[in-house]
Amino acid sequence: MLNQNLKLKLSQKLSPQQIQLMKLIQLSTLEFEQRLSREIEENPALDNTKETQEFENEEFDLNKESDEHNSLDEEIDISDYLNDDEIPDYNLRSNNYSEDNDAAIPFASGTSFNHYLKSQLHSFSFNEDDLKIAEFIVGSLDQFGYLRRELDDISDDLAFSYGIEIDKNHIQKILDKIYLLEPAGVGAKNLQQCLLLQLKRKKKSKDVLNATELIKNHFDSFSKKHFDKIKSKLNISNDELKSSIKEIEKLNPKPGGAYNENIKVNSAVVPDFTLRIIEGEISLKLNSRNAPELHVSHEYKNMLSGYSEAKEKTKTQKDAVLFIKQKLDSAKWFIEAIKQRNQTLIMTMTAIVNFQKEYFLTGDEKKIKPMILKDIAEKIQMDISTISRVANSKYVDTPYGTKLIKSFFSEAVKNSKGEDISTIEVKKSLESIIDKENKSKPYTDDELTKLLNKKGYPIARRTVAKYREMIGSPVARLRKKLQ
Repeated sequence: MLNQNLKLKLSQKLSPQQIQLMKLIQLSTLEFEQRLSREIEENPALDNTKETQEFENEEFDLNKESDEHNSLDEEIDISDYLNDDEIPDYNLRSNNYSEDNDAAIPFASGTSFNHYLKSQLHSFSFNEDDLKIAEFIVGSLDQFGYLRRELDDISDDLAFSYGIEIDKNHIQKILDKIYLLEPAGVGAKNLQQCLLLQLKRKKKSKDVLNATELIKNHFDSFSKKHFDKIKSKLNISNDELKSSIKEIEKLNPKPGGAYNENIKVNSAVVPDFTLRIIEGEISLKLNSRNAPELHVSHEYKNMLSGYSEAKEKTKTQKDAVLFIKQKLDSAKWFIEAIKQRNQTLIMTMTAIVNFQKEYFLTGDEKKIKPMILKDIAEKIQMDISTISRVANSKYVDTPYGTKLIKSFFSEAVKNSKGEDISTIEVKKSLESIIDKENKSKPYTDDELTKLLNKKGYPIARRTVAKYREMIGSPVARLRKKLQ
């Protein structure tokens, strides 16, 4: 049964402008520059050229117009746009921004991995259908160059998309030719096959033959680093096994990934802040590329000036002035949004620097204090989500390297003295222990736990395992190396 009723509900919703501001805050320096260029291109009322001409404030008597004109002018309020005091030429640079070199970062150019492979297919004598099949297979490879799909699925897709009826044996014959493409190893269904395809192209030697046998028939033992079992099965010495493993280490487990990395566009990180230590004091500056010179176009103001001075106004002129008002509103908002973005960035980073002052003065990561988003949000009275947007996507150039701001945040743990310390300190100690361990007999998680406990970090084994994974270190068995 349907019925109607009234219900009062109090809720908070972000305005479209607030949402756009949050998106601006989240952008990295390069993304922000692209957003800025796009906005200038789309809104002719927004100008970033350097103006030298002085414009005097102008007053317009709109009371002389007819009632019809007054209604339109009151709605638009043209005087707000003609008075330069109301729309200053916002120069978003200030002493807080660094005078960085504005030279453009070079962009690498090149064909995509997919196109690179397809261009090689023409070296084979494929007929029209086989060429389509080969291109389809190449298009099905993932970013690392692997074919993760079953041949039966490819056969079904070819029948559906191209009307080509073909069995998987014929697809395999075409795939065998794709195995010959560069880089070696593309088209493999798994890591084992990828390594074998690369070994197959190497000049035959005792080490290569042993490596091939090892990967082909003892891959599971190799992946688990059961070296004694492998030596027994292959009947080879410790030195022979080491030489074979060296041959395997020369291979590329991600052939497509290497190509994509080589043509990756603009992989350099552009820091959003610059931090320097000058005479024992911290100097923090916002990258000037975040602070462009923007102002509302005087040309658009002059258009409104011409409209207000005209004795008779046509409908076309009225439509035009409404369009101009919309663009001017948008330009004013965007300029103000950039100001708010920059203020938010510098306020947030200043609070972080003050919180972690000992670290920034010394560079000693053990001086990093436990700090969560809430700590900074409360200091500058902003929402936690805003702090998160700044921390997750911004970098700071320090005397100790370029750091992701997020890396300064960590939870607290208590040491043996009952003092709160950062989890970063514990991870650094764990990393140091693992780096110095005997790789022929690496520490288990239990042993790592005991060593950390001795250092004054009373943490549980499961916590050690979690931290080990966070620093990118595998389990003891996989850290083992032949000596």
